Amino acid sequence: MIGQTLKHYKIEELLGMGGMGVVYKAYDTRLHRPVALKLLKPELVSDPGRKSRFLVEAQSAAAVTHPAIAQVYDIDEAGGSMFIAMEFVEGRTVGQLIAEGELDLLGSVEVALQIAEGLARAHEAKIIHRDIKSDNIMVTRDGHAKLLDFGLAKLLGPDFSETDVAFEAGRTLTREQFHTMAGTVMGTANYMSPEQARGRPLDRRSDIFSLGIVLYEMVTGELPFKRETPLDTMHAIVFEEAKPVTTLRRNIPPQVQLIISRCLRKRPDDRYPDARNLAEDLRRLKQNIETGTSLSLPVGARIKSWLDEVKTWIPLGTTGLVIAVAVLVAAVAMLFTEVQWGSLVGWAFLAFLGIRFIRNRKRRMISKFTKRVASIPEVKAVVVREDLVTIVLGEAPAKTYIHITGLVDSLNSKLLVGKHVTAEIKDDLTDQELQKLIRRPGVVYVRDDITLIPTAPGKSDEKRPPFS
Repeated sequence: MIGQTLKHYKIEELLGMGGMGVVYKAYDTRLHRPVALKLLKPELVSDPGRKSRFLVEAQSAAAVTHPAIAQVYDIDEAGGSMFIAMEFVEGRTVGQLIAEGELDLLGSVEVALQIAEGLARAHEAKIIHRDIKSDNIMVTRDGHAKLLDFGLAKLLGPDFSETDVAFEAGRTLTREQFHTMAGTVMGTANYMSPEQARGRPLDRRSDIFSLGIVLYEMVTGELPFKRETPLDTMHAIVFEEAKPVTTLRRNIPPQVQLIISRCLRKRPDDRYPDARNLAEDLRRLKQNIETGTSLSLPVGARIKSWLDEVKTWIPLGTTGLVIAVAVLVAAVAMLFTEVQWGSLVGWAFLAFLGIRFIRNRKRRMISKFTKRVASIPEVKAVVVREDLVTIVLGEAPAKTYIHITGLVDSLNSKLLVGKHVTAEIKDDLTDQELQKLIRRPGVVYVRDDITLIPTAPGKSDEKRPPFS
């Protein structure tokens, strides 16, 4: 395409490729200015109804003007391809700046402030971005932040409404279709809001959650909910709390943690009501950093921040903290009261039995968990090694993955002591890899139709009995 002309846009160089299509730098021969020309994938606009909806969406995005939003100039068709002409922003993405270590605290807050102000303007026009991430924010050489692809992210989804995605994933999609959908709608799962991960309706507070993740990443260099797989990441977004930024980077003003924490609340009602309020707090934070002012937090906020940090030191989080406090109280009581130590022998014995019961309880719970997983028709084998459960799946609908994730979450929510159980789903094993796996220690279940191939020549095949 380089050197070709679409309408009055002369294509000069390739800028990148993404979920929507290919992006080129082009020259507008009419207005004599560089533009970013995005050629959309044909399948995204092949359906007339979908194409019409996209045009309405893009027209709305083009109507939003703000220094922190890359402007949409034109939408047109040529040579059988639909393209979008957008403002060409020369600079580097926030993702690149993070990777190169070129963002300090003040720079991170400044970028977040500019984007929050742009979001406020767009939200007032009833436009939601839906795909805020570090690679969608450009920073120019003079320090201006620009949010790309505003209002266009809805095009990335399959031809479902946002409320249908989770329902269809849990009801009819095959494993391959689910992974395909995960590569489009869920391709940026690290920056999703809980309501996005659950397929629920979105409003402006979803963008605030995603911007909170970007601010967290800029400040710490890490993503708060990133896990090994998209499903694990979405589970963390919905159910797990992010580590306080003060535990990952020292000497961070407590106001930074308060702002990020409010952005990352699971319930939309607990977040900032709109981007304008977020921008006000970021502006005050920026002034404090620039002037060296350190504002003390209220007592309640200081205690909550300290407890959040302590919970990251102690195993089991909140449960571990409660146990530690109970032990401390018991120790202080024994020091300052007259106790007949002989009378404690019986209590110590009962405590020993109780601890043994609790430890064995985890084993029993894992056993029940594996039996429930083994009852799923698509499960080929289950292997348990300490706190890791490996589940081998054949071709399975997406609801199977969701069901297993729910069983793991239910199991871990009932544990009082010990590490949480981690489930590892393997759905791409070859027959040879499966044979190797089920010969190892820890196999607790193998499906009846799985035959163990003998390793010694001349030995007849025999069916591997199921494990209970």
